[in-house]
Amino acid sequence: MIKTRIAVVLGILLFIGGVAVGQISRHPNLAAAQHFIDQAYAKIVAAQEANEFDMNGHAQKAKALLEEANREVKEAAAAASHNKK
Repeated sequence: MIKTRIAVVLGILLFIGGVAVGQISRHPNLAAAQHFIDQAYAKIVAAQEANEFDMNGHAQKAKALLEEANREVKEAAAAASHNKK
């Protein structure tokens, strides 16, 4: 069960990270920000596993906010790329 959850989370992280690589790789500061978002997400998953997922929904909300931050970084990279042209 835990292995399945880890596989799902890693798949999501790879998808989130892979989708925006083209845009973000041209912007090193945004790429670094996205890397830190991915690390934070992974640490929250580890904390959830260590605490048997009993955090009153706060860890899940933090993950959702990190997913939103990831989307915003991707949008920032797209906007920066568009404005560079």
